[in-house]
Parts: sequence; C-alpha cells; structure tokens
Amino acid sequence: MDALLLVDLQNDFLPGGALGVPEGDRVIPVANRVQKCFDLVIATADWHPPDHGSFASAHPGREAGDVIELSGLAQVLWPDHCVQHSDGAEFPPELDTAKIAKVIQKGMDPGIDSYSGFFDNGRQNATGLDEYLRERGIDTVYVMGLATDYCVKYTALDAVSLGYETWLIEDGCRGVEVAPGDIERALAKMAAAGVRMVKSEDLG
Repeated sequence: MDALLLVDLQNDFLPGGALGVPEGDRVIPVANRVQKCFDLVIATADWHPPDHGSFASAHPGREAGDVIELSGLAQVLWPDHCVQHSDGAEFPPELDTAKIAKVIQKGMDPGIDSYSGFFDNGRQNATGLDEYLRERGIDTVYVMGLATDYCVKYTALDAVSLGYETWLIEDGCRGVEVAPGDIERALAKMAAAGVRMVKSEDLG
C-alpha cells in the first residue's frame, strides 16, 4: 500500500512568509490534485517553540544563513518561522486538507532541528511517522512539498533508509537554494539513495 507525504506546506514557507520558498505556492495546486490518487494522505509540519535554537534570533550577533553548531550538529540559522500557534505555522487556506488523515509535527525540541518527517536531525528521537505508516501496512511513500533541499530531501532519504519504496513528485517540490546548486545536489543525492522520480501527471 502507498501513502502521500505532504512536507511542510505551511504559510511561512510560501512567498511572503517568514521563510518563503521561491515559487513555493505553485506546489499547492499539485498537492490538491494528487491527493485524490491516494487512500492515505499525511502532512508534516514544523511546530517550533518561540526560542528554537535554529532561529538566528536565539543567537545574538548571528544572522540568518550563518552556520553554527547545535547539539553537536552543523545548523543553518533561519529566520523565526512556523512558531507554534502562529499563522505562519498554519496550512494555507488554498490547501485542501479534507483528506489529510494525520499531521506529524516536528521541531518542537528547542535544542535540535528536525528537517525529516521521521526523525530529528540527530536521529535520536522519532516523530511517530514510521510507526503510523507501518501500522497501516504502508510500504511505498510519495513525497512532495517544501523545501526540496531540506525537509523534502531528509524525509525522502529517511524513508528509503527505513525500507520504504520512495518516490519524489518532482513538480510538487520547490527549494530554498541557500547556495547555488543546492536543489540539483539534493535531487542527485536522493536519486543515488534510491528515491525514484515521478511527475504528478503520471499518477493518474
């Protein structure tokens, strides 16, 4: 059985949001269209406390884009985004949420970020997504959302590592591209790990 994973389709990641992904709004119609192809749809969502360690504002003298060490890991600093109970953390009204069976919240621990929908960045704590999928007999996942070179990439890589047949809906993703070539490198890394690529129109 297969499932659709909608990664971080939240207001703050859309153009005009606190951490807007270029053309991020263009994936919303794709998400709405492909949901009908799946019996199980799951969404992930950043759900950060206001003082999250990945926020540049939590580190005086630092700016968004700087890289620090957080919990022993290299951490890119971001603008404050997807703060719990804020409008930026909500799904946009344009997103059809009727079929979303479960929302997996991540990034609640202020001491470590959580790009993947499955684990925190240190892979020390699981989000419950793997258990949820296995309980429902899911062996194949289709991944799309924001952003290609961060949360989408890590979610897809973890899915493969956990034994799921993993597909990336290419036109359902957009990237941040902090450094030139980040998106292409992310796609290449996913492909090398065994993630298969598909276009939304090929899903039926």
